[in-house]
Amino acid sequence: MLFNVVKCKVMHLGYKDHGYSYYMDGKQLVTAEEEKDLGIIITKDLKVSQQCEQAYAKASKMLGLINRSIKHKE
Repeated sequence: MLFNVVKCKVMHLGYKDHGYSYYMDGKQLVTAEEEKDLGIIITKDLKVSQQCEQAYAKASKMLGLINRSIKHKE
């Protein structure tokens, strides 16, 4: 199976970033601070705050949509 080097990224887990460069097929891979995979946001410090912020924003938008669509409010 061949990898698409443009889509490949490197993430250093934890707080230490040693500054290493990784290469695949002679091309340097991009270092990512966070990455979304299967709907889950994974950050280098493995905290869920980004995931919670995204869920809050999505719920807030939906609540605003419902609020605007109701004609009669008691």
